[in-house]
Amino acid sequence: MQITSIGHAGFHIQTAAGSILCDPWVNPAYFASWVPFPDNSELDWKTLGDCDYLYVSHLHRDHFDEQNLRDNVNKDATVLLPDYPVPDLKRELEKLGFHKFVETTDSEKTTVSGPKGELDVMIIALRAPADGPIGDSGLIVADGETVCFNMNDARPVDLDVIGEAFGHVDVHLLQYSGAIWYPMVYDIPRKSKANFASQKRQRGMDRARSYIEQVGATWVVPSAGPPMFLDDDLFGLNDFGSADTADETSIFPDQETFLEQMRIHGTDDGERHRGLMMVSGSVADFTGSTLNEISHPYAPHDVFGENKRAYLERMKEKFAPVIAAEKASWASADGDALLGALREKFEPIMAQSDLICDGIGYPVGLVMTPGSTSKETTEATEIVVLDFPNRIVREPKEGEGKYRYGFRIPTEIVRTVLRDDEPDWVNTIFLSTRFTTWRIGGYNEFLYTFFKCLTDERIAYADGWFAEAHDDTASTTKDGWEIQRRCPHLKADLDKFGVIEGEKLTCNLHGWQWDLPTGRCLTSNGHELRAQRLGS
Repeated sequence: MQITSIGHAGFHIQTAAGSILCDPWVNPAYFASWVPFPDNSELDWKTLGDCDYLYVSHLHRDHFDEQNLRDNVNKDATVLLPDYPVPDLKRELEKLGFHKFVETTDSEKTTVSGPKGELDVMIIALRAPADGPIGDSGLIVADGETVCFNMNDARPVDLDVIGEAFGHVDVHLLQYSGAIWYPMVYDIPRKSKANFASQKRQRGMDRARSYIEQVGATWVVPSAGPPMFLDDDLFGLNDFGSADTADETSIFPDQETFLEQMRIHGTDDGERHRGLMMVSGSVADFTGSTLNEISHPYAPHDVFGENKRAYLERMKEKFAPVIAAEKASWASADGDALLGALREKFEPIMAQSDLICDGIGYPVGLVMTPGSTSKETTEATEIVVLDFPNRIVREPKEGEGKYRYGFRIPTEIVRTVLRDDEPDWVNTIFLSTRFTTWRIGGYNEFLYTFFKCLTDERIAYADGWFAEAHDDTASTTKDGWEIQRRCPHLKADLDKFGVIEGEKLTCNLHGWQWDLPTGRCLTSNGHELRAQRLGS
């Protein structure tokens, strides 16, 4: 099996039975905020796109690159389709001309047959509203000699199905640096932001190392890592490595940093697990667990460590025209007041989502200002209130004061997503980090679920998903406590992902926390945990 890194979570997997192109992202995403790191724009995308099979894990724009799929990928390729309850991914691929689909069943091995032979594949489909834009997935491929698990962004709850179906995993392509806007966009003191960022950064790497232990692969390739932030407004979000330690707020460790973490914590012990650096264009050839050969297009360290800032500065200059062109395509900030358009967009969704609106539970403020997210800017500002308890969009009331949750978003960005009828503000505005926000109290999962479900079909599924009772009947014991086995958030196995420190439990799958004596969730409203101290 020959595996080529094509950037970020993207890989080209060549087997005797055919080639699989996975998540081929190259064009800047999320309002041109994200650019693949290291640069992959000069790869031979026409050749890579002449594949037998296509796998797109989910609809996040750093995985689903509409322009690249349209321009460069063979439309006769057979699409390996995750088992999602809402068929948005299939519809988007059909719009681009793809017409051959293998519709897999979640976590079941499937044999795909082509003119070159047979491949065994399995797609683990995650279907909770918090997983991507209504779905995320991981792909296992076996060619008779080598087993590869391409996990990309997915956070599977049950990994035992992989070993049961395929036995030992030889190569694990692993996400280690998440896609999120917390805490960078929050209106909080700089020191607090730095502390939260440090915790978020380490928690993500801890979670990744937990997955390494559970999967048990011989080779681990850090992938789906950080993008490059090349716009002047966002450049400071980059982790500049050992060349610059002044920026303490970056939550985006790079491949070199994570490989060092593996060595420090004993995850890379040279025997059971071995970390493997791959950059865009690196090619690794495997036979089972044996790495026969690896080649790189350049010395990987050229883009890391003390060389990283200079590399990012060069990329900033290279992509400046691309980012400028993207900004020129945004809607103008000028126009009628946005209240009417937002009413038309949101009120029908509110009317269909009693459980989600009640879960949000309070009015949310949208502050829209041309060209700026700064809280000090007031020129041409329009404020609109999403009144979830009353299911309406309205103007602020006199003396209403500061809202418990609010967003400051450039007017032109709001007008652009409305112009394009975007069904998912999380997958457009929020991942761009081109906004600021504040909140009083904990994270509200229902609110962000609402923003990613702006179609009738999505909101109906999400509201129904939350309405289903989670199974909390099974228990496990850990560090002197008996706790429910499944996390109240997204059903992760707390025997594997739970970490207890004193009287606090952290689920490392998403970093949610609970106070054990009371069972109260410290991260969000609701989601109580059943827990009892042993011997009490």
